Amino acid sequence: MIIAEVAQAHDGSLGTAHAYIDAVACAGADAVKFQTHIAAAESTVAEPWRVRFSPQDASRYDYWKRMEFTEDQWTGLKRHAEDRGLKFISSPFSIAAVDLLSRVGVSAWKVASGEVSNGPLIKRVLATGLPILLSTGMSTTEHIDAVVEQIQRHEIDLTLLQCTSSYPCPPEKIGINLIPLFQRKYRCKAGLSDHSGTIFPALACATLGADAVEVHVTFSRECFGPDVPSSVTTSELKQLVEGVRYIARMRNNPVQKDEVAAEMEPMRHIFSRSVALHADLPAGTVLQASDLTLKKPGTGIAPEEMPRLIGRRLARAVRANELLQEDDLTVDVGAVAAG
Repeated sequence: MIIAEVAQAHDGSLGTAHAYIDAVACAGADAVKFQTHIAAAESTVAEPWRVRFSPQDASRYDYWKRMEFTEDQWTGLKRHAEDRGLKFISSPFSIAAVDLLSRVGVSAWKVASGEVSNGPLIKRVLATGLPILLSTGMSTTEHIDAVVEQIQRHEIDLTLLQCTSSYPCPPEKIGINLIPLFQRKYRCKAGLSDHSGTIFPALACATLGADAVEVHVTFSRECFGPDVPSSVTTSELKQLVEGVRYIARMRNNPVQKDEVAAEMEPMRHIFSRSVALHADLPAGTVLQASDLTLKKPGTGIAPEEMPRLIGRRLARAVRANELLQEDDLTVDVGAVAAG
């Protein structure tokens, strides 16, 4: 599953949020993901900025407030996503946000890296019975063990996402090696929540058999917002989707070499070679190694048969570069002598 995360790229504009849904659908992703912030339920004016990027907001709290949509607006976004064939997913950052999204309806829950230790939120999400995508960006192995065990006790569909909360994330910290480890250790689906700002990790994950990949999206790297350096553009998302689908087709269709070779038989005749003569030779000539050469196409005597032709006599005159055929030759001189 390819998940395009809009997050706060809409910058509080409902129209822009809807535009992202259309762009994500056109790129071919499976799901569009937002973040649902309710400032009063999740934050205080004392919350520090991760990066002070917004001169129009006096505090981080003010920024979250500006990012809020009403329940009717969220319902409209969800309906639009489904009309475009997308799964609608959002990350709740408070119990109030879980309750709001429960009324709106989501295909699955995305639990953000910073919420893994939020026991009450996890409990409320579990109560819905919906699938969970769990990011591990700030979690130790001990934290992951505990929350996975809690989720699996409820027999809920879990996709564990390797994530490194670095924006943008350098390649040496992406950790795609952990995806097959998660699949084996926890016996659940696993994938990557990527903040590299490139399509490369997603393609690598596809070769590893990841079950999901999530990438932040932006219309342009000239857009406003804290996640732009960690995002792929919507045109790059289209390329990412094409690449992942291409790799999936390769993985899902293992090749048997001999079967492919049989299919390539006509092509092999075109590209391979056959035994021919260097020069015109009359009938009766006893062939020497120096008389023989190899020329395309491969519709005559095969190259590996060349040694047995030495000492054979031509049954007819053969011109230079003419491909030898079996009926151009008499019986083996050596064989006759031995008889």
